[in-house]
Amino acid sequence: MEILCFCHLRWGFVYQRPQHLLARFGASGRVHFWEEPCFEEITSPKLVRSAGTAGVHVLTPVLPHGLTEQEVILVQRRLLDAYLAQENVEEFVSWYYTPMALEFSDHLNPVTVVYDCMDELSAFQGASSRLLDQERHLFARTDIVFAGGASLYQAKRPQHGNVHLFASSIDHDHFNSARSAQNDPADQREIPHPRIGFYGVLDERFDRVLLRETAAAHPEWHFVLLGPVVKIREEDLPRGANLHYLGHKSYSDLPCYLANWDVAMLPFARNASTRFISPTKTPEYLAGGKPVVSTPIHDVVKPYGDMGLVRIGENSTEFAEAIRQSLEPAGAGWLAKVDRFLARNSWDKTFEAMWKEIQRVIAQGSASSAHSTDQAEKGGEGCLTI
Repeated sequence: MEILCFCHLRWGFVYQRPQHLLARFGASGRVHFWEEPCFEEITSPKLVRSAGTAGVHVLTPVLPHGLTEQEVILVQRRLLDAYLAQENVEEFVSWYYTPMALEFSDHLNPVTVVYDCMDELSAFQGASSRLLDQERHLFARTDIVFAGGASLYQAKRPQHGNVHLFASSIDHDHFNSARSAQNDPADQREIPHPRIGFYGVLDERFDRVLLRETAAAHPEWHFVLLGPVVKIREEDLPRGANLHYLGHKSYSDLPCYLANWDVAMLPFARNASTRFISPTKTPEYLAGGKPVVSTPIHDVVKPYGDMGLVRIGENSTEFAEAIRQSLEPAGAGWLAKVDRFLARNSWDKTFEAMWKEIQRVIAQGSASSAHSTDQAEKGGEGCLTI
């Protein structure tokens, strides 16, 4: 069995849910990871192949500028068919992160179809007007829906009969290393303490007003932000002597930065694009042993805020007060409580449970197919025999 994955995120961008899950499958089988197309000044389309982690083949369609939407769909369909034939990919699971990929892959005949819904993409800035229609088509074709958070699960459960909640997980050992002394990275070394840190994509989900007001009110605190700037202008980011943007960092380097922060933060805006998010960095920060302050994102408040694992602040005043409290020594037993909660949470366990459900559906389909064939051969009830 192989996985043919269609994803709106590039493999080499930010290491998150797709990479964690598919890398685990790639350790024992082939993963074909189809990215969204790039457009260049070329005359003929091509498919660029590169290596992800072991067992993961990253596929990037490179298309000429000026193609119509329909031409983009048809060209990708041809590139996909040619690739599958060349690589002898016959028995595979179609694994979707973006419903838009169905436009050029709806003719395929996979063993089963999985929709791993990690975000409400229709709410994101720049989302296609066709996305909701395509998602409805995907729900009609898919056998399994995995939801990346409790809010998404509640939203998607009425739309399909086989929806499962698999919220954000952690690579525990990787982030737990931040609890030990780590060399401070060179670009962070001269930044004074206390440091309040964030890593992740800086986009329309990022509450620039909250950060600007909090940093201005507390010049004695230094805010460290790691990650690429996407879909917003860099000149619109809040600036100040205590605001430090250090750019995109590799996944392997994150514990070194985290280890040298005093507080970790989730300064997300309250808007349509954050309504259903379940930030993976919440358990990662906690695994690193850092106190966490967040805006009231639903999937952070429940369960982390309600359990006293994360402090919540809705506006800049409350956010600053939560930071101030977090800079004080944690109460007795807080870290032990964190560890008890995180013990149930790992990407290994999440992938194993997902794969078990995939195997169950495949086996159920095979049994149904065998039963139908047997009934047809016997001229069974409800079967048309000729």
